[in-house]
This record gives sequence, C-alpha cells and structure tokens, in this order.
Amino acid sequence: MDVYDVIIVGAGPAGITAGIYAQRARLTTLLLEKLGVGGQIVVSDLVENYPGFQKISGSELMQKFEEHARSVDLRIEDEEVIEIRNGDEYKSVKTYDHDYKAKSVIIASGAASKRLGAKGEEKFIGKGVSFCATCDGFFFRDKDVLVVGGGNSAITESLLLAKIVNKVYIVHRRSELRAAKILQERAFEDPKIEFIWNSVVEEITGHDTVEKVILRNVVTKERSELAVDGVFVYVGLVPNTGFTDVGKDDNGFIITDENLATSAPGIFAAGDCRTTMLRQVATAVGDGALAATSAERYLSAKQRSTES
Repeated sequence: MDVYDVIIVGAGPAGITAGIYAQRARLTTLLLEKLGVGGQIVVSDLVENYPGFQKISGSELMQKFEEHARSVDLRIEDEEVIEIRNGDEYKSVKTYDHDYKAKSVIIASGAASKRLGAKGEEKFIGKGVSFCATCDGFFFRDKDVLVVGGGNSAITESLLLAKIVNKVYIVHRRSELRAAKILQERAFEDPKIEFIWNSVVEEITGHDTVEKVILRNVVTKERSELAVDGVFVYVGLVPNTGFTDVGKDDNGFIITDENLATSAPGIFAAGDCRTTMLRQVATAVGDGALAATSAERYLSAKQRSTES
C-alpha cells in the first residue's frame, strides 16, 4: 500500500490551500472530502472580505480554489474519514472504503451549523426550519421569516432574505450584535428587517410546516408568540472532529500551537475545526498554508533524524 507524505481531511479553503502548498513542496499528497469541494462558504451568496474579490459568491470563489488545486495535480477523493489512528511509524486514515497510510495528517474538516435546541426544531427541519438562506430563501418569497443569531452569518443571510421575503425578524439573545459594523449598518437601514432583542426561541410550532414561534425575553422572562413561515438558525458551529482523538477544547474544537501542531506529533489542524478567534476564508487560507509548511518541516526533521 502506498504511504503518502501528507493526507488532508477536508476540501474547504483551509484544506485546498494546504493541498496546493503541499503539492508545490513536492510532497505526495491525498485530500479526502466527504461532501465535495467548498466547505461552508460554498453556500454563501456573497463574499465581500476576501482580498482580490470585491464581490463574489462562495460557490464561484471555491470553484476558483478547486481549479487552482487541479492545476497542480492535487489528488482529491470523495471519501468520508471515520477514524485517524496515530501509529508509531505512520498515521492510519480510515474511510468506509479504504485504510490509507501517511507520514503526516492535516485535519481541515471544518464545522457544521449548530442546532438551536428549541422544541419543534428537529420536527420542522426541511419544513420551514433551515440553516442556509442561500439554499432555501427562494421558498419563502413574500413570506415572513425569523433569523436567530447576531453574528456575521446571521446578518449576512438576513440581508439576503430581505431581498426575497416580505419581512425578516432577527431574534438575538443579547442587546447588541456581534456582526461586523458594516453589516450591522446595512441591517439597521433595511426597512424589511426588525430586531427582537434579549430573546430566545423556546418553541417552533405548526401543522405540516412552520406557522409560529414562541419567544422568551431573557431579561423580563415574558413569553410571546410570533407568526412566521420560516426559521433560519445561525447560532454557532459544531466542529467536525469526532473521528480524531487529538486534544480538543470543551466544544470539540482541536487545540493547536502557533504552528498548528496538535497534541499528536505529525498531525496538524487548520481552519474552522480548530480553536481560533476568527473563522473566515482569509484565516482558513492562512491556516492551510501554515499547516502544510509545518507538515513539510516535520517530515524534513524526521528524515534528518532517521539518517543521523
């Protein structure tokens, strides 16, 4: 069986960048991705903060990433990684179909949308509850919808929805937003957007589809009902790291040092799956470059140690 210099898990911005850098370093490289190239950014309607592109959709941007990766002959396989084992000599990267061997591994598996946890949420997923306005906004044309959250994703998607729907209510558990100031300004100026502060969604109800939500004010404890046709949830991320047992924080994000090394020698982490202050395409790209360079230096040091 072939032994790769590096196996990369995940084909989002971090993983693709790591693959490009690894290929340019002439490392034998394999990238494994379970859902297709792109990561979470691929469903974003508009990216405005990635240098070089004043405005570009997430899918268009990731298409360019993939084209670049293919141009350097990066091998990308559509396989889901279910376990990484850190052996004495090689790392074993297991999928449902194969058990690959590598001298080093870069985990760039990203993160998925966090569930709200409200009563009725699971029941109405796909029936009015969504985690992607770009994907599902069209189905709510001229209707009233609720967005839960106060970060960049919540406000960006609310602005998109405001172009499609009749009314957007934004429910946030605090009295101020965490989103970038420019996004806040746009949302406050949009006549279709209304904010409901210091509140959480306790229940989502309806018959066959979403019809209303029950809200609770976290300050006054008062409950209220709001009629809406859809609920879009943006309350954080859950890292896709269940397949590895390297050191993690309480939320499951992988802990790394300044060189993106994990607790296991030869295993590195990059992008949204690791502990970091900011999760953006720009930071993911930087992580990918650094992780690949760190893996290269790890392999070089290991080779020198073997030869001495």
